Amino acid sequence: MIHCENLVKIYKVADLEVVALQGLDLQVAPGELMAIIGNSGSGKSTLLNMLGGLDRPSAGSLTVGGSDLLKMSEKDLVQYKRETVGFVWQNNARNLIPYLTAQENVELPILLHGKRKRQRALALLDAVGLSHRRNNRLNELSGGEQQRVAIAIALANQPKLLLADEPTGSVDTRMANQILDLFRELNRTMGLTVVIVTHDPLLARKVDRVVAIRDGKTSSEMIRRVSYAEELAELEREAEEETHVEYAVVDKAGRLQIPAGYLEALGVKDKNKLRVTMEEGRIVLLPPE
Repeated sequence: MIHCENLVKIYKVADLEVVALQGLDLQVAPGELMAIIGNSGSGKSTLLNMLGGLDRPSAGSLTVGGSDLLKMSEKDLVQYKRETVGFVWQNNARNLIPYLTAQENVELPILLHGKRKRQRALALLDAVGLSHRRNNRLNELSGGEQQRVAIAIALANQPKLLLADEPTGSVDTRMANQILDLFRELNRTMGLTVVIVTHDPLLARKVDRVVAIRDGKTSSEMIRRVSYAEELAELEREAEEETHVEYAVVDKAGRLQIPAGYLEALGVKDKNKLRVTMEEGRIVLLPPE
């Protein structure tokens, strides 16, 4: 569904150039539920904006659903944003129009497609568990309810890819869990590919794969050991085993990002140099002599 290779994004601010992505590689399969984590400034939101067609890459390769986002015309890009991708923002003000009801908010993007809006809007509100609040305006809904309306709006154009930027950032833990469960249910029932950007590593317990970005590159991946259903069964038996196994990411040039904690444990003062040897079929890193 998503193929990024050596993706670069450079912003120009006055006379300065800021490199947000520095050769990022990423593959996402159709129907996958995955998260991208990283510290502030790591490049994760920049990546999401490019996947959503809101920004253009500076170099590299980026295809979504077979569409090359570097070669698209402006007209094709508008069609891509209307038909291929849905977006959920952290800030509800970017998702909702306050003087409209929940149903009217969902009907609006459907109306732009010229389709029968009422039936579709009611079905979407039902899918996110808010059909009973369809006639309520923004100030009559809780933060979590507003976010669920926003998810319904993102699904209005029947996208193949759903992008969510910090979707649980403005709600409490209980509501965050409900929203993440909703993403999983939509992924399962609709076959949606869902990519969630977050700074919360605890989100890893809810998704199948977590990709960590550091300094504009993918640094590691965490992949679920067992299915989510199997994990819940294990939790009921009070098992306390790690849910994911973490893998470092090696790019095509053979480069590897080593966690700073590992380097500190080796006592490496000059972090630009390490000795690399093979011992009994293993790659061993040693501090310089």
